[in-house]
Amino acid sequence: MPGDAEATKKRLIEAGAREFAEYGIAGARVDRIADLAKSNKAQIYHYFGSKDALFDAVFHELVVGTVREVPIDAGDLPEYAARLFDGYQERPEVLRIATWYRLERAGTQSPLRAIVASNQHKVDSIEAAQRAGTIPSRWPAADLLMLVLAMSTMWNTLTPEFADLVAARTHDERRTLVANAVKALLAPDEIPDSR
Repeated sequence: MPGDAEATKKRLIEAGAREFAEYGIAGARVDRIADLAKSNKAQIYHYFGSKDALFDAVFHELVVGTVREVPIDAGDLPEYAARLFDGYQERPEVLRIATWYRLERAGTQSPLRAIVASNQHKVDSIEAAQRAGTIPSRWPAADLLMLVLAMSTMWNTLTPEFADLVAARTHDERRTLVANAVKALLAPDEIPDSR
């Protein structure tokens, strides 16, 4: 039945997300994924073809979900960064899986289309806002996007030793710092052009 097949695939993707977040691509085990999904290994190979293809499906779902839940607002990049920060705090597995992707896949295969399309849409949105004069054009759009994304993830990428220095900060204080850092990027031309 089609409904059963879709439900099984969904369970496998959810279980795969938990497993890949914890162990990465190489360390993930299809038997654990199957157990978590209350399925079997044969279903993973039937629906996805391989563990790597299941990872691609998991990563695709995370990218699509993040874009849907936190669409870019190039006219309010500080709030966009803050909403991304909120999402990463609520779902730390997203950044863990992205980190495993960078560690284990960087430069080894063709880029995932969902990520390429998402990034291009964001760059296009920023360029349009720059042309409209809504945000400064001091930074090339791709550079500005990179800085915004880095600021939204900074709390999740600190070493434990550095994180201890700022551990007393509340979620709201951290969120405000992210938004204010992006606001500083967009302030009137107080720093040299990066081009």
